Amino acid sequence: MTLFEVWAPEKTVRLSLGGEELEMERGADGWWRRDVPSAAPGTDYAYVLEGEKRPDPRAQWLPEGVHGPSRVYDHTAFAWSDQAWTGRQLPGSVLYELHIGTFTPEGTFDSAIERLDHLVELGVDLVELLPVNSFNGEYNWGYDGVAWFAPHEAYGGPDGLKRFVDAAHNRGLGVVLDVVYNHFGPSGAYAPMFAPYLSPAGSNPWGDSVNLDGPGADEVRRYIVDNVLMWLRDYHVDGLRLDAVHALADHSAIHLLEQMAVEVESLSSFLRRPLSLIAESDLNDPKLITPREAGGYGLNAQWDDDVHHVLHALLTGERQGYYGDFGSLESLQTVLTGAFFHAGTYSSFRGRRHGRPVDRARTPGHRFVAFLQDHDQIGNRAIGDRISATLSPGLLKVGATLLLTSPFTPMLFMGEEWAASSPWQFFTSHPEPELAAAVQNGRRREFAAHGWAEAEVPDPQDPETFRRSKLDWDEVAKPGHAEILDLYKRLIALRRARPELTDPWLDKVEVWHGDQHLVMRRGQTAVAVNLAPAPQTVSLRDVPSKVLLATAEGVMLQRDRVELPAESAVVVAYR
Repeated sequence: MTLFEVWAPEKTVRLSLGGEELEMERGADGWWRRDVPSAAPGTDYAYVLEGEKRPDPRAQWLPEGVHGPSRVYDHTAFAWSDQAWTGRQLPGSVLYELHIGTFTPEGTFDSAIERLDHLVELGVDLVELLPVNSFNGEYNWGYDGVAWFAPHEAYGGPDGLKRFVDAAHNRGLGVVLDVVYNHFGPSGAYAPMFAPYLSPAGSNPWGDSVNLDGPGADEVRRYIVDNVLMWLRDYHVDGLRLDAVHALADHSAIHLLEQMAVEVESLSSFLRRPLSLIAESDLNDPKLITPREAGGYGLNAQWDDDVHHVLHALLTGERQGYYGDFGSLESLQTVLTGAFFHAGTYSSFRGRRHGRPVDRARTPGHRFVAFLQDHDQIGNRAIGDRISATLSPGLLKVGATLLLTSPFTPMLFMGEEWAASSPWQFFTSHPEPELAAAVQNGRRREFAAHGWAEAEVPDPQDPETFRRSKLDWDEVAKPGHAEILDLYKRLIALRRARPELTDPWLDKVEVWHGDQHLVMRRGQTAVAVNLAPAPQTVSLRDVPSKVLLATAEGVMLQRDRVELPAESAVVVAYR
């Protein structure tokens, strides 16, 4: 027996099934329901709303895309083999962000499984998938999703995602899924046709705000939290990355994020494995990751853009836009010891004070996800160029060393570990001509304002833009690339071998710097970097016993000093 139910408090709904339109019963709660004993898994259906067939807003499977019929899906039918999996906690872990469509030439869950052994050998702990829920078109970044409960069919659909998670768990890898709850994509968003999923009171850069605190908001919040629990429970996912939570307009006494944290903690207790919620936030507000007992929302972690901005500006010399406040050694010292650079300080990009200080003695560094590169910081550049296209190999190694010895939870972006030469550009495949033209023209106008010629900005709708963004796995063993990969492996292994390098307490991190050099001490381990194009002798303040890792030949210890070659880094042990 299959129960069909859909929330449409102000509309009349019928069920389209097997060529017939069946009456549904409206409950006092605004839900329409109909039991159909003959509707087995695999049965296609739709809801008839105002004379038009529409897919289920909670469709689990959309085999013909976001405009096609929904298909009944049975979550209990998949044969899982990960019964021994006990989860992977975020503290102490290394994350690896990847996009299913461009991670492999085939761009599917099954082809990604074939590359999981590479990630195991690299030493990462958690694989973070960019959004995989259904969107209109064949390929997309994933942030134009409209069917939040249905994995994209071109990637492999619901069973494909389950095969991927199952395979990852059997290799000791956890899976984090990127999810978007702050907006619906521009094409195929049928949920708002059924009920007040959107708020007329406000908007964000992607369209109308999701209705989290207006009339009908209780059901909208339930829709979102049910989606959260589905991924974690039915797909065995280990955590979620919550996209742009600063765009969640919620003035309720209990914020949606806190509601999520409460219900996920309950599910974690039942499943007996750790489940992580990681926020992307532009607010620099530690309240998100402060425990509920202390008046916070109780999320496990948040992305820390300030660490990226400092490292990027320092290493590349770029100072345009929001990089203007960053790039000094003082700013690097600030984030390594306090997580945020803007912590109640003036932000020139915003023209106002921004952020709030982190309590260094009580807030562990593992609650901040830090990175040298990510999908946004590459893909939102005009030509989608990676940092490896700009930096010398020496400075690239310095950046990797600082990231992977920092007190934060480090995250790599796919291909970063071998300095992939492929860009990661902004790509879409909107089939509607008007929408496609709007995206094309908007992208050109955006970068024309920054001095880019129209011909230099890749066309998001051009299939070649998508193909260029796919990883070239043949590079892994090539000279130069293999050297970078070896360094990343050694850095991750060293992070696991030295307890100081996963010690999360920010008030125990010491940093000092001089002219184009910096030292970060973490207990009995220290990291010294030389950013200058010439050798430098750097004070370590105490006498180290040995070199644990060096990014270049020619490092020499001289009692309490170390001579560093140009653009190099060294990790030393004091005992």
